[in-house]
Amino acid sequence: MTDEQLMRAAIREAEKAGALGETPIGCVIARKGKIIARGYNRRMTDRQTLAHAELFALRKACKKEGDWRLEDCTLYVTLEPCPMCAGAIVQARIPRVVYGASNPKAGCAGSVLNLLDEPRFNHQVSVEAGVLGDTCAALMRDFFRELRAKRKAEQSEKREL
Repeated sequence: MTDEQLMRAAIREAEKAGALGETPIGCVIARKGKIIARGYNRRMTDRQTLAHAELFALRKACKKEGDWRLEDCTLYVTLEPCPMCAGAIVQARIPRVVYGASNPKAGCAGSVLNLLDEPRFNHQVSVEAGVLGDTCAALMRDFFRELRAKRKAEQSEKREL
């Protein structure tokens, strides 16, 4: 499978999150072009800080591979990884990350910091940014636009009572 096909799979995971009212972030991990794990954001549903798409996918991939090292895998995620997920990716020894939309507020694959290519760490990760980036960014933009509209309507409704 190509990077675009695998990112489309991550987008499908993001859509699952969005259907739950979660921030639409999805992730797949592939080994030799075949998906071995999937995950999507579930922070609100699970009421867990750690319920990020990447962490779900990493746990599943490690279980499937029977190892904490994922040295021959590529991680695809719709939004640039945060510091926590970037750290987990480095720890898992994943050699390559492909992401869709940049995260200017918390991105740690180059937007705010680049923890994935920190030379002082014992492992560096190659990064491919912007694969289906417009589609991934639109998922986020539409989600937050709808969320703001919903909150505005709720506030308006409260004022009327």
